[in-house]
Parts: sequence; C-alpha cells; structure tokens
Amino acid sequence: MRTNVSAVALCAILAMNVGAWAGDVHIVIDTPMAPPSWALLERELIKANSEACQEFFAKYFDERGYLECVARWGGDDGPDDAIENVADWPVLHALGAPDSILQMYKKAWEGHLRQYTAAKTKDVPFARDGMYYKEFPCMMDWMHNGEGLRVFNLQGLSDPTNADFSRRTRRYAGFYMNEDPGAPNYDSQHRIIRSMFNGSRGPLMRKTTGLDWAGDPIEVENRFHLGHGERSYAEMLAHFKDYNDTVGDHPQNLAATTLATNAFMLTGETKYRAWLLEYVDAWLQRMQDNNGIIPSNIGLDGSIGGATNGKWYGGVYGWGFSVEVPQTGAIANRNQVHRAVIGFSNAFLLTGDRRYIDAWTNMIDRINSNSKMIGGRPMYPRMFGDDGWYGFSAEPWSFGALDCYFWTCDPKDRARVPANEWLSFLDGNDPDYPVRALQRDFRSIREKIAGLRTDPTTPDTRLADDPMKFNPATVGTLRQLMMAGLDPGRGAAPLHCRLRYFDPQRHRAGIPDQTAALVEKMTDDSVTVTLVNISQTTPKRIVVQTGGYAEHQCLLVEHQNVLDDVNNSSFEVTLAPGCGSRLHVKCERYANEPTMLFPWDQR
Repeated sequence: MRTNVSAVALCAILAMNVGAWAGDVHIVIDTPMAPPSWALLERELIKANSEACQEFFAKYFDERGYLECVARWGGDDGPDDAIENVADWPVLHALGAPDSILQMYKKAWEGHLRQYTAAKTKDVPFARDGMYYKEFPCMMDWMHNGEGLRVFNLQGLSDPTNADFSRRTRRYAGFYMNEDPGAPNYDSQHRIIRSMFNGSRGPLMRKTTGLDWAGDPIEVENRFHLGHGERSYAEMLAHFKDYNDTVGDHPQNLAATTLATNAFMLTGETKYRAWLLEYVDAWLQRMQDNNGIIPSNIGLDGSIGGATNGKWYGGVYGWGFSVEVPQTGAIANRNQVHRAVIGFSNAFLLTGDRRYIDAWTNMIDRINSNSKMIGGRPMYPRMFGDDGWYGFSAEPWSFGALDCYFWTCDPKDRARVPANEWLSFLDGNDPDYPVRALQRDFRSIREKIAGLRTDPTTPDTRLADDPMKFNPATVGTLRQLMMAGLDPGRGAAPLHCRLRYFDPQRHRAGIPDQTAALVEKMTDDSVTVTLVNISQTTPKRIVVQTGGYAEHQCLLVEHQNVLDDVNNSSFEVTLAPGCGSRLHVKCERYANEPTMLFPWDQR
C-alpha cells in the first residue's frame, strides 16, 4: 500500500529541487511535531562538534595538512598516532556535519601521506627510505596499522567515488593478496599473513627488537611527555625489549581484512571477498582445532604455535604476553587478541553467516568458564601461560560482546553484554538517556577545547599523539541515537549501523540540515526511528538507508497508520515544515551485498 500524498505536501515536494533523486518509495510526513529536546540537542551538538574541529585543525595542522609535531617512527609515538588526531571526523560528516569536516580530514590524510613518506629513520632499518611507502605503512603490526587507517577506512562513507580513495583502496587490499611483488605478505598455501610486522614492503621475517618498536633515539627529558610514561629513551627501549616473537601469523592481522572489505564494497569484485573468506575461514578452523580459543601464534608452516615452540598462547600481544614496565618493575598483561573480532565481523558483513559470530561468543563463554573464586567472589581470566589461565579480573571477559549482540539481536548474546545505558534505552527502560547523554557530550567538547587553548606544547616539543586528547569530535551518542551504530573503534573496522541518512538535494551523505533522528528500538527484523523537521518554514527530504552499506533490505515501513511496501535498501521521506513521525521499519538483515555506493548510484 502506498501513501496518499496531500495536495499541500505534493506542492511542497514539487517546489523542491526537481533534479534531485527520488527513490521508488516516497513517504510524506505531514503530522505536526514540536521539536523534541533530543532533536534540538542533536542539531546543536553537530554544530558544536563542527566548530570545535575547525579550531582544532587550525591549531595543529599547517596549510599542507601536515601535523605540526616531531614526526618519528615507533609504537610509542608514530605515524598511526598522527592521523588519529582526526579520528571520528568521518563519522561526524556522515552524520550530517558540514562539508568542511570532510575537506579537513581529507586534507589531513593527504598531508599525512606526504609527511610520513618524507619522514625517514636513521637506525630502524626498514623505514630508512620512508616511514610510508606507496602511501602505506612500510612495515608495522596491525594494532598500529589499524589505528593509522581508521580515518581512511571510513572515507567511503562520504566520498566513495573519489579517484584517490578508489585507487588506494585497491592498492592497499592488494598488499595482502600478493598483487604487489614487493609485498609478499600472504602465504596462500598455509593461509597466513607471514609476520606480525607487515605492510607495503612486505613481512619482517626475523625477530623484532626494541629498536624496531621504539624508533630512533630521541631526547625525552624536559622535552616530551611520553604516553606510556617513559622518562628516557633507554626506558622506551626497555618497554619493548621483550617484543620479539613476531614471525608467523597473529590474530590482530585479521584487521587487515577491512582492506579487502572496503575494496569489495567499492568495486563489487569477487576476488576481494574470496580472499577475505579464505583467510578468516582459516582462523575459524584454528579456533576449532584449539578447543574454541583463538591461538595467538601460527607458524610459517601453518601450525598452531609453530613459531613459539608449539605454544598456542605465544607471541607478542598473545595470550601469554606479560612484560615488565621499566619505570616501576611491575608486570603488565598486554594481550591484544581481542582485535581479531574485526575479521569475523567483516566476514559476517559480507555473508550474514552466523558461524563467524557464534565462534566468538562461544570463545567468550569458554574463557569465562575458567573463572575461580578469589576473595569470596568469582574472578575471570584474561591471560593464559605455561601454568594455565591467569590475569584474573572481577568482570567477565566480554571483548566484542556488545558487537556480537548488535549483529545477532539474540537474547542469549545480550546476556553477555555488561551494563549499557544505550541498550537499556533501546529496551525501553531509560527514556531520559538521549537528553542526558547528549548534554554530557557538550561538556566533553567544552573541556577539550579548554585543554587545547591552554596546551603548552610547541611543534618541536609535541609528539604526534599529544593533541589526540584534545580532538573534540564527540560522536558516540549521536552515532548510537541517530544510526543505531557501533563504534568502529581504533582497529579500523567499518561502520556497522542499522540506519544511515542521505541528503538527496545536496547529493551527499548525512542527515539534512534542521532534521533529526532518534532510533528508539531495535530488534532482529525491525528498527523504530522518529524523524523530525525542526524547520517551521521549509520541507526537508531525507533518504533513509537500511545498514551502513545497504546490507539490509527494507521490506515495509509503517507510519501514521499507513503501511508502505519498500523492498529496497533505501526509501525517501519528505518532512513537511515542523512535522515528524515515528517510523517502524521492517527489514531482512544482511540480505544484500554491502556497497559503498550512495542510494542513487546503486541502481
């Protein structure tokens, strides 16, 4: 059944940009709605974010897009930290912030590539000819590679047809598919990425040293304040002295699958999908062979623990990776295997196959089944070593639990998620959450700008990660409330969300000016959203897409006692001046191959 459009509303539609795209289904909302508090706060928060980002960019970036800092290599402070200073800006623009946000983070990315291609090491051997090579990290682990790609990997939300983005997306994926003979990162016979250190110059096929991780010698005392608390370069080397076992595959390499995911969503070429599933399926099999726990080292022969004396828990950032903190002598547990969830989520995004998510949730249960009573209460492990599970904590191991519930909407997966205000709101138990959370985010922006304005560092006493704490982009609440979206995080994951919005008049991503959206409920096959036009004089058109990348198929939309058949991944809504309505959107999730193309280009 299709909506009956009133004469007044029809005239308003015709008066709008007649050259703009119109979808197969056009819903007209003409029920008056005074702007709710959450709607006014959303619009003001987008504005506050945008203004604060302008000030941040003007202070810390020069006219070339270079970050004004001491550019150096290393795991303490390096290229990845530099571009993280504009982290979350792609999501901010995709929500509806002005195009200046897109222009600034693209300028920062272009400057970043030039700045760190020109920056060279003297002592670290593999970066002597440039920390970046072919516009990509020459060789580093995927905790840092992922952090350095978290801005680029989301550029496709707003700018998928950009020629440079398209070219780089293909090239970056090719580094892990052996398409570049200078970067033989992947062994297709054993289905492994051959080293934890990898990139555009290929894999590092030897044990790493503290120098490889810490970077060239640098003056520290009275000049820099290092993020890990080291007081001298000697302590920087000591921090990484045990970071040696990097040969062979490691779970965090699964973050590299986002490159293939992006290439597939951009081009539709099946080779990217095939490589991704081949690699993720290999890890899925290793989990099954290791009693449901993902191993943290795979040898060059493809065997579990093959490069760490047969220990499945071996390797840098592995289950048994506990090292000494040089400043204090304390032992720190630095297990990073949880970043592997990105690979399983990418496979799920491309297939909708629950086995990728079930493997992760089953692992959560297996880990927590090793709890024990300590001091009269249950404690849960984080680590595994020669003597079994250790590193116990009062909270169950729950890395990826929220994400898994988001993907499945299965009540048994909800039970693993720690207390969460957003989910409580979606469950109907905390109606004040939107206003409370949005108001809280204004305070965050205010405090960051206050810190920026009193920052005493100068370009020659500033490391790349120093400004990060002042990055004012505060999008978490907006992403949840408007899109029902997960945090892509620091591992360079795609944006997983239930709804996205596009402006058909301006042909851009993001909800149009003076409109707002609130996702109020989410189930396996539906999402409920209220759309409102704050303007009292001008009608607004919104294209609503189901899924971050049109991966969901919208079947029906119920609104104002009318039911519209959609059967598409998007539909268009016209909001008359001062009007709004609650829409109940019925979907078949993960029914479509995901794409970066905007709705009007998907036809």
